[in-house]
Amino acid sequence: MGGAGILLLLLLAGAGAVVAWKPPKGKCPLRCSCSKDSALCEGSPDLPVSFSPTLLSLSLVRTGVTQLKAGSFLRIPSLHLLLFTSNSFSVIEDDAFAGLSHLQYLFIEDNEIGSISKNALRGLRSLTHLSLANNHLEALPRFLFRGLETLTHVDLRGNPFQCDCRILWLLQWMPTMNASVGTGACAGPTALSHMQIHHLDPKTFKCRAIELSWFQTVGESALSVELFSYQGEPHIVLAQPFASRCLILSWDYSLQRFRPEEELPAPSVVSCKPLVLGPSLFVLAARLWGGSQLWARPSPGLRLAPTQTLAPRRLLRPNDAELLWLEGQPCFVVADASKAGSTTLLCRDGPGFYPHQSLHAWHRDTDAEALELDGRPHLLLASASQRPVLFHWTGGRFERRTDIPEAEDVYATRHFQAGGDVFLCLTRYIGDSMVMRWDGSMFRLLQQLPSRGAHVFQPLLIARDQLAILGSDFAFSQVLRLEPDKGLLEPLQELGPPALVAPRAFAHVTIAGRRFLFAACFKGPTQIYQHHEIDLSA
Repeated sequence: MGGAGILLLLLLAGAGAVVAWKPPKGKCPLRCSCSKDSALCEGSPDLPVSFSPTLLSLSLVRTGVTQLKAGSFLRIPSLHLLLFTSNSFSVIEDDAFAGLSHLQYLFIEDNEIGSISKNALRGLRSLTHLSLANNHLEALPRFLFRGLETLTHVDLRGNPFQCDCRILWLLQWMPTMNASVGTGACAGPTALSHMQIHHLDPKTFKCRAIELSWFQTVGESALSVELFSYQGEPHIVLAQPFASRCLILSWDYSLQRFRPEEELPAPSVVSCKPLVLGPSLFVLAARLWGGSQLWARPSPGLRLAPTQTLAPRRLLRPNDAELLWLEGQPCFVVADASKAGSTTLLCRDGPGFYPHQSLHAWHRDTDAEALELDGRPHLLLASASQRPVLFHWTGGRFERRTDIPEAEDVYATRHFQAGGDVFLCLTRYIGDSMVMRWDGSMFRLLQQLPSRGAHVFQPLLIARDQLAILGSDFAFSQVLRLEPDKGLLEPLQELGPPALVAPRAFAHVTIAGRRFLFAACFKGPTQIYQHHEIDLSA
């Protein structure tokens, strides 16, 4: 009101006149009662809009508004208090209170609100008191209170909050604010029903999940897949027996896909094992027939070329090849599955790799696994004729240390480390595959998992997750995750037909911040999955 108007009111008052303030015509909507600074509306079918732009307080009761849309109050930017009670609207959209930079009190109580957008309160930089009490909210979106540093009181009581991962951010937010927060009790899940929300411990919530989604198919079946890094770039090599080759893949940054880079002729190949020594790249191609070969690339820019036939009189029927380091030197161990052959340790000597030791003859070995126990190199051999046998490196050779009890008919073994312990995944074709833990002198049974045509039980550390995939020729392959609290592998996801058929090996690679899982399949093409982390509290 201008100075002249104020002076006129003073003169009238001094003259004894009684003057009641009246809002300008048309400024107080129907079904509303207005005074100079405030308005109360009850039963309005829509959101009233024709208020004075200088209005300070607005109360809306039992209106027919179905939702609060963006910019609903742009015409009354001077509001300091806004109250909703007993209304029927159930949704509050983003920027519903845009323009209310002076609003200090917002009470949205006893309504039917079941959903509020994460940016609904954006721009309320003066808000001190907020109430969402007695609505139908089961959860609140993360960052709902972002930018509301002036809050001193928050009332969330009377809502049927589900105390699952969606509430985790709220538990983490409350201690960071100087506001008093009334939260009430949990409505669910059943285990937490009626527990006061402010008594919940955020550390007990497990709100991070992972998922493997299909990404790409690489033609032709494969028996093995190996990862190696050459000249700072990750590469993958597949053993493809039906295509008679070792296929090397690299990442195409322009197409954002994996592409073939080079292939090595290798009929009846069962394993392609890479070794990088400075600028040199070696690939051991273990073949069922025709002799195993060593390929070499002395320096970048050259192509791989065959340089050596490996132990032709000893390696009669290779089934697996592994790389290990002994006394600072690289060696390969090739498991031989023939009745007359023997598993052979080949170590580097000059330009090639030559037999250093034959071990475990006549046992038709199907798998070799190199691992370190008690600070010393060990070698574990699985065979078709007896339980897996553990060897340890001593005196420049491998000597038998022990076998693994309760482990008959084991096709392959793979190990992993977690929490300072060494675990072993043992693959059985039919029956129960097993997880064992090293106790300092022996591997002891920890867990059994049903196997249905399994040739691979592969542990993989992807990001922060220790996974293990139990393959199946007859059903879905099981992706499991180690739960540190229990020390056991728990089911996580299933992978299966029509994409994944008869898996034989798995490997993962990280490229440009993305994580991929390769699955070599015997009865179908190699499948590539992308690893995603999912925040369940979002």
